[in-house]
Amino acid sequence: MSAHRRPFPARWLAAGGAAVLAGIIGVAMLLQTGGSACAAPPSTTTKSGKATFYDLAGSSGNCSFETPADDLYVALGPAEYSEGAACGSYLDVSGPKGKVRVKVFDSCPECPAGHIDLSRTAFKKIGAEIDGIIAVKYKLVSNPSVPSGMTVRIKEGASNFWFAARIDNHGNLLKSVKVAGANGVFKSTYRTDYNYWLIDAGAGAGPYKLKVTDVNGNTATLSGIKMSPGSIQKTSVRLTGGSSSGSATSSGSSSTGSVAKASSPAAKSAKSATPSSPAASSAAAASSAAAAPVPPASIAPSLDEAAPVTDTPVNLTAGESRC
Repeated sequence: MSAHRRPFPARWLAAGGAAVLAGIIGVAMLLQTGGSACAAPPSTTTKSGKATFYDLAGSSGNCSFETPADDLYVALGPAEYSEGAACGSYLDVSGPKGKVRVKVFDSCPECPAGHIDLSRTAFKKIGAEIDGIIAVKYKLVSNPSVPSGMTVRIKEGASNFWFAARIDNHGNLLKSVKVAGANGVFKSTYRTDYNYWLIDAGAGAGPYKLKVTDVNGNTATLSGIKMSPGSIQKTSVRLTGGSSSGSATSSGSSSTGSVAKASSPAAKSAKSATPSSPAASSAAAASSAAAAPVPPASIAPSLDEAAPVTDTPVNLTAGESRC
């Protein structure tokens, strides 16, 4: 994985007396993390903010995804990145020139809540590149179109005794991933901030079944997942629109597993290790090796009609204290 920016600069607060030292440290930590106490991914409620752009140095961001084929992606600040919970979701972003849909792909350590960092390609679709920073409105997309069925990538170093998998093309925010080995017993995983789902004690011998659930209650089961570190295993299963199941195939081939769809659960309420290393700047950063990209099928998702954001002066401090 590669972080495309430098870490936060140190922020020191001065005050006298041992009695207030703990409070000072707490405030400093809050500033440094961008307000993690109120961290949560973006919601379907439209939010006003500002957007900048950056060029990815390497082939992957903090979410550990391959670069989208359309080059339309976004990096979020610590509060909205929410330790990886936002990874793989999509935002509709409106700017002075129109609207664009982007995939949450990376983190922006220095971005406060309300500041999003777009790929250059995405930025140019909604604003003038020369401006560098523009006013925007953005919101989370529910049940977005995705380029293909879900994919699974087993992390390098994984084995029967340490399980780590990345899920892609799920569209909605994920709630949980459970894994069953050859014995058929499902185990819970936990998500890392670099967007892999881990079982520290491993899932035993494969092949594996992965039960993936999103925050809207949609569930899919991916079968036939192999312990094949570094390869991308493709399925025909789509998570959005209801429960589904199917088998995986090796990297680079189409899924042959059948998909059985069922209706989405009714009245379900939505809920909202090796960390990636920070890099030297937003325009140039070191990146670690990732699996060779698997170009997804091209999809031109339809966007809701909305009036573009007017080309007005940008308040650089607007939104910085919001969660």
